[in-house]
Amino acid sequence: MKIVGILTEFNPFHNGHAWLFAQLRHRLGDDACILCLMSGQFVQRGEPAMLRKHVRAEAALRCGADLVMELPLTRALSSAEGFARGAVYLMQRTGCVTHLAFGSECGDAAALERVAQCLDSELYHAGLRRFLNEGMSFAACRQAVVRGILGPADAALLSGANNNLGAEYLKAVRQLGWSCNVLTVKRRGAAHDSPDASEYCSASAVRRLMAAGDWKGMEKAVPPAAADLYRAECAAGRGPVTAAAAERMILARLRTMNAAAFARLPDCTEGLEYRFLRAARSACSLEELLGQVKTKRYALSRLRRMALCAWLGVEAGDAVQMPQYLRLLGCTERGRAALGQMRRTAQLPVLVKSADVRCLSEDAQRQFSLEARAGELYGLLYPDLSSAKPGAEWRTGPVVVKAL
Repeated sequence: MKIVGILTEFNPFHNGHAWLFAQLRHRLGDDACILCLMSGQFVQRGEPAMLRKHVRAEAALRCGADLVMELPLTRALSSAEGFARGAVYLMQRTGCVTHLAFGSECGDAAALERVAQCLDSELYHAGLRRFLNEGMSFAACRQAVVRGILGPADAALLSGANNNLGAEYLKAVRQLGWSCNVLTVKRRGAAHDSPDASEYCSASAVRRLMAAGDWKGMEKAVPPAAADLYRAECAAGRGPVTAAAAERMILARLRTMNAAAFARLPDCTEGLEYRFLRAARSACSLEELLGQVKTKRYALSRLRRMALCAWLGVEAGDAVQMPQYLRLLGCTERGRAALGQMRRTAQLPVLVKSADVRCLSEDAQRQFSLEARAGELYGLLYPDLSSAKPGAEWRTGPVVVKAL
């Protein structure tokens, strides 16, 4: 069986994702199994997902996916490098994923492989250290070094968010020694984070439509099966979940931390804990606090992730640990067959029932406890608190979608 793995957030699932599925079916055949490795309740930009993970998983399954597994919280809140490495590690450890696929602005796997090889070279790392010492931002340093090694055309690829992530996937594939087939599909429609509303708009634009309650606009941008789920979830008071709903709780946590607590956060280096500590003692909003911490050296997305990790209880030791299990969020009938194969081939435990985590290692239980904590806090962000029943992480089972 051909099983193609995709790393995604589906925040939320939209027509661009459906286009990716259609292109993969066209290339691999209708009998291929599409396995999606999806971020859970919080996403890489350092914010809560707009809808809870089981609804996003069900939307994907109703629109063409076969299996949805969860990318652990600690990797979902990592840099692009950690995000990609954790996902590729999990796909490799399934023992059955045959293809790795992703969308990109360029649609050129060979070009992205050249960039990945460059990013994994000693020449690159030596150049990066030199540019960083000159005070440039990490993204600018990265692009400057690749320009010097490969030339301006390949360096320009790193300006695309999806190209950038694709290069990190391919770098992780090289580092982990995974033998898989790689497919990239040229992104269709609006650019990443573009505010323009259209049939193929960005996830950012879809989130704005949902936050504004513009269901007519939403229906143009997402498949009907997904739109129905989103509308029902919002009608039930569980969405849309916004970053603003978490602001006071995050501020409360940051204001009560000391320098040692900040120093234990992921990516806290070069005395960054003291910048956070000073800002937490003076800022009246999270935006103001992060603005005081930010410099050219530190991207705002990195600082948002650090603030979110502080609230969720994620520390540096948690972030560097590789995933300890493969957790199922949902499947179709075809996905169930692939899941059976995975249980025979996987090099990690396959977690279907949450209670089964109690039989796993201490590290696995620690990783799951962070997911459970994140789930409890995520529920407090629902527009209607009466829908935020405790213990959801333990009680909610995988979504099973029968043939449509």
